[in-house]
Formats: sequence, structure tokens, C-alpha cells
Amino acid sequence: MGERYLASKKILIIGGVAAGPKTAARVRRLDPEAQITILEKGQYISYAGCGMPFYLSGKIHQFEELYSTSYGVKRDPEFFKSERGVDVFTGTEAISIDRANKKVVAKDVATGEEKVFEYDKLVLGTGSNPITPPIENLDLAGVYRLNHLTDAEAIKKALDAGEVNDVVIIGTGFIGMEALDAIFSPRRAVTMVEFKETLLPGILDPDMGKLLYKSLYEQGLEGRFGEKVLKLEGEDGRVTKVITDKGAIDADAVILAVGVRPNVKLAQEAGLTIGETGAIAVNEYLQTSDPDVYALGDCAENTNIITGKKAFAPMATYANRQGRVVGDNVLGGKSTFKGILGTGVLHCMDMNVARTGLGEVQAKALGYDIETITVSTFDMTHYHPASNKIIIKMIAEKGSQRVLGMQGIGKGEVAKRADVAATMINYGGTLDDLLNLDLGYAPPYNTPIDPMVHAGNALKNKLDGIAKTYTPEEVQAKIEKDEDFVLLDVRPPHQFNMRNIKDKRTQQLTLSELRDKLDQVPRDKEIVTVCVMGSRAYEGARILEGAGFNNVKFMEAGMEGWIFDLDDL
Repeated sequence: MGERYLASKKILIIGGVAAGPKTAARVRRLDPEAQITILEKGQYISYAGCGMPFYLSGKIHQFEELYSTSYGVKRDPEFFKSERGVDVFTGTEAISIDRANKKVVAKDVATGEEKVFEYDKLVLGTGSNPITPPIENLDLAGVYRLNHLTDAEAIKKALDAGEVNDVVIIGTGFIGMEALDAIFSPRRAVTMVEFKETLLPGILDPDMGKLLYKSLYEQGLEGRFGEKVLKLEGEDGRVTKVITDKGAIDADAVILAVGVRPNVKLAQEAGLTIGETGAIAVNEYLQTSDPDVYALGDCAENTNIITGKKAFAPMATYANRQGRVVGDNVLGGKSTFKGILGTGVLHCMDMNVARTGLGEVQAKALGYDIETITVSTFDMTHYHPASNKIIIKMIAEKGSQRVLGMQGIGKGEVAKRADVAATMINYGGTLDDLLNLDLGYAPPYNTPIDPMVHAGNALKNKLDGIAKTYTPEEVQAKIEKDEDFVLLDVRPPHQFNMRNIKDKRTQQLTLSELRDKLDQVPRDKEIVTVCVMGSRAYEGARILEGAGFNNVKFMEAGMEGWIFDLDDL
């Protein structure tokens, strides 16, 4: 990397989960002689927090795998000392920073004994703390979190003992959904309680969150949305009920997953600047207000690449990427971390979820003039036995046609589509740029036109006035307002009879018959065409427009995007 890195220093790192060990690894590779020390309050270091759900579900059989290398060696202090030349102190909590004299006072968690550590460069990877909402009786037995390895151990023990049958998960962010995926079983009653109106609020737009819930509901999940948990009730010291502002839910186990806050106590007490999000303010080099102190991971503030606004985004990927940047810079480098797009992926109950950039709600709140499209398609050629349906929502700026965001759900592959979108957004790509990407195709991997490009084509058609659409939510609103229109279902009778929109305005006329039976379609009313996934409805709308019908739209995503026939949603 160059001589500028080879200036041995004392590097002190506070926090040993993801960001800290990644920083240490980068420093060691650049400078074989640097003195590197990690202080970690907990028992475990460099562990795979994202792997905890797989341990709970039994897909990972040995607990030690969560803190072992890919070649089977436990990442403990002895490993770091022998293989990395790094001194690690577990069970050691940093309690104060003397920035003037470049010293940190830490105490042994078990004995309370204090020790002073000197540094040339200090790295804060203090992570985040789980939010504790004002709910009574959270100290009852059977109440868990899923933020640390010790949490996973406790839940696994209860699962193995057969103590977990009626489970309530409070919160439906990433942690709550990962907990759901880990413990869901036909033998358990699982209820998720969410204060907001949909799953993954703030991560997915409400329409996509509802579509995701539709799939999970059909598999047996019970969702309680727009409810506030007030208290827990128990017998003999163990939880038995969750009480919300709308009723009671039986529970012998509760998993609290209402989010996290940055752990900034140490930084704040040391006089470091805390940003507007509540996380530690850092520059592009991840330096704090003290140039000899760096912060990264869950405790540090990020910048949204699209908006330039500050964001708090506790994600493992950022912690690891930032570790490399800080590792460079504590040795005199000038590596930068330019910001984030909020890219996230999730697998839950056979459903895949992915998102990046701005959602529709976020973009509108920020004042962007946007257009969106929702398409239903296959993740690979429909005839391939491994193909599955996916739904993609794309958001673009109207004037520039710049891609601003993407969300995807389905049993098929959506993660790589989010990666394509993230790359486009990172470089300011437009819909035209997207449509000209040379993406790989073979039946086991893709469709001839990639689903992201298909969505881009559809959105461009919409912006150009070729595709005139209503979302399923807009169609439902028209039904509720009792507007005078025709909902023309262009599927054949056998598909129509399996599932259709039960409404007096619904009319069935097969696409192949449409040209010959135009006289059966009223010309004095608005026509909204619908099919299974949207493509035939689009064809039907174009046929009608070509025949002189001047008020025609089609429903985006077809019946795959329709949730309003499920009474409990």
C-alpha cells in the first residue's frame, strides 16, 4: 500500500464485534509492527450476529460456528494474539477517555479492577443498544431480545426445552423478521405486533409491506398492526399475556425487537460531537471531532448518498466496510467512506426481501417529483423448474428519469436485483442507463430481459405516457368510492374463477377474444384491465386504445399485487 502506512503506532479499539476486529485486521495487514489492542465489554468477540437466526432454527448446529473462522478456528483472544498479533481483552469495559493525554480507563466487568490503556489513534466501535420501550413487566421470565450471542443462547435453550409455543414478537424491523424466520413453526402460534401499519416500516413502502404480509399470513403468521403494547402479564414470574391498546394476546414467550440506538455514552462524555441523528458525527475519513479518534459501525453517523442528509443505519455491511477505511486512515491513509443507500436484504418464511435507495414515501417526503411502477414477473425463465415469482417496485425522478430506489419481494431472487439498482443509484444512473446494462442471461439465472430492466422498461413507458396504470391501492380506492368504471379481467374463465376481484364492476373477457368482442366493452366508461401479473392487462389496454377507447388503464402487478380479498389483512 506504500510507505505512508508503515509507521508503527499504538492503535486502541473499543468494541470487538464487527467493526473493531475488521479495523484490526486491516491495520495488521498494512503494518506488521503496529501495537493493536481491542477492548470488548462482552464475552464474545468477532461473532456473526447475522447468523443467530440460523442457529435458532437449527440450520447452524454448533453455537461455536457463530464465532469461528471459515476454516474452523474459534475467534477468541488466543486466536487474535497468535494469528493476528492483536491483544484482545474481553469482559473489559471502557469507562472514560482522556483525549488530552491519549488514555482510556477500562474496568474488568467481573472484578471492577481498572486499567489504563494508552493510544496514538483511538477507534470507537461501541455499537448500539436495544431500545427499551415503556412496557410494564419486561423483567418477566420468557421475555427475550435478539441482539447478542447470549440472547441467542437463551432463546435456543427455551426452544429446545419445549417452553416456546405461543410467541409474540414486538416490532417488525429486520431483527423482528429474522426472529420470526428462526422460530416460526406450524407447531407454534406466532403473532407479530407492530405500532405502525405494515411489516418492515421505514424499510418497505406500505404497499410492499402489505404484500409481504399477505404471503406470511397465508403461511400462518398473525399480524397485529397499528397496535401499541402497554404491558405484559404473567403468572409465577413468567409471561403469559401481551396487553395492547386493542386487546390481549396469549404468550409464553415474547421477543422484543423494537430497534436500537447508537451507543454514544463514552464518546459524549469525552466531549466528542454527536450528530443530528444521535450517533457520533464523523467526516468522510470517519474521524470524529477529534482527528485522532475514529468512529464506525452502529455508533457512527452515516450520510445518504442520494440526499446528502445524515442517517443512522445500523447494518453489519457498513461496519465491515468502514473497518477497512479506518484501518487505512489510522496509519496515515486517506481512504473515504462516501455514504450509504440503505441497501438491505432479508429471507423470511420462504420469502426474499430486498431494498435500496429511497422508497416512495421517503422520496415524496423529501420533495422529489417521482413516478413509480410495480411489476410482477419471474426471477428466471418461467419454464425452468426453479423459477419463482417476484414483485419489483421501482422509483425514479420524473424530469431526469434518475433511478432513486427499488424494493423487491417474492420467493424468487431479488437480492441481486437490489445490487444492480444500488450500483445504478450510486453512479447517478437513469432509466436509459439501466435499460442499456449488459446483464447475464441463461434460464437457470435470469430471464432474457432481466426483471430490473423489465421494471425499468415499464416505468419508462409510464413516464412516456405509453403505459397508463393504476396501482392495486388506487383500484381499491375507486371501488370504495363507488366510481363508475369497468374492471375488465382479461384472463380465461378457469383462471378468473380461481380468484378474481369480487365487485359489480368486474367483467371477464379473455384477451384472445377481445379484438372480436369490442362491442361488449362500454365506450362511455373508464376501463381498467387486470390479469394475473399485469402483462396481459397491458396488452388488453393497448388493444382498447388502438380501437379508439380513450379512457383505459391497467392495474400494475395484476392479481399478484392484490391483497384486498383477504379479510384479516
